[in-house]
Amino acid sequence: MPRSCKDCPPNSKRPAPFAGPRCSTHNRATIGARKAAARALRLEKTYGLREGQYEELYAAQGGVCAICERATGKTKKLAVDHDHKTGYVRGLLCGPCNKILGHLRDDPLLAANILEYLEEPPAHNAIGKVKPDG
Repeated sequence: MPRSCKDCPPNSKRPAPFAGPRCSTHNRATIGARKAAARALRLEKTYGLREGQYEELYAAQGGVCAICERATGKTKKLAVDHDHKTGYVRGLLCGPCNKILGHLRDDPLLAANILEYLEEPPAHNAIGKVKPDG
């Protein structure tokens, strides 16, 4: 006789092939709850964010990456950005923006150089505005 799910109502006919024993629905819910708890613990240990502070910051940023304002974190959660010198949390960023900021090594001068490069590319002064025909 198959085991019944311990989280389903009594006399449920749902089989419980997963650990617990649980049905597939309750097994997914249990795994999801464990992942959420592990993430919350990691956010607190790594960044000092207490329960609800990630969501509060996410809402304060309008639910988007603080830099590009495009990524929403729906597919992959936004990363917690922090100052490597002080350890203070600065905001939530998508993966590409976080990676760009990591390459800048928290140096505002490098960020200013990028802005200057984009506004006045050296090629325009040296050889003029050149693009492929087409």
